[in-house]
Amino acid sequence: MSQPAGKRAGKILLILAWAAGLFLATRFFGQWEDHQRNPNAQVQSEHGDGFIEVRLVGNGQGHFVADGAINGQSVHFMLDTGATDVAIPESLAQSLDLQRGSSVVLSTANGRTEGYRTRLSSLQLGDIRLHDVRALVVPGLDGETVLLGMSALKQLEFTQRGGTMLLRQNLK
Repeated sequence: MSQPAGKRAGKILLILAWAAGLFLATRFFGQWEDHQRNPNAQVQSEHGDGFIEVRLVGNGQGHFVADGAINGQSVHFMLDTGATDVAIPESLAQSLDLQRGSSVVLSTANGRTEGYRTRLSSLQLGDIRLHDVRALVVPGLDGETVLLGMSALKQLEFTQRGGTMLLRQNLK
């Protein structure tokens, strides 16, 4: 015995509604998780008389991460006030076509390794732009995240309160 057409259509619509609900829930929670990992995907800048400020919110792990650019190409930064220089994973440095400078021995959390010096023509975070920034290329640094160290941060004023970091570039 077959079901009447109305019941069959109702079951199909119910299945489609469940599928749509699951799809929307998956998208919502995926976007929520991305925001928890990087709440600064769209960095906002504030311009004042002689300065530019960028306010970053800490992520779920308490790190300050943000999307920015090196030499005009998009990168993902993690601020690291304990790093002397900007540190770039070797695979990312190759895709950014960074020049290989002198060799240097690096002390990292994973032990000692050999890297090399390089210079960044430009580094951008929001509307803050830095030029000719000293950096290190670090083989074995996992992922695609650039550690934004003091060679860049010392050119800015920065303060941290609670879960927020304020970066200020003075233009005068």
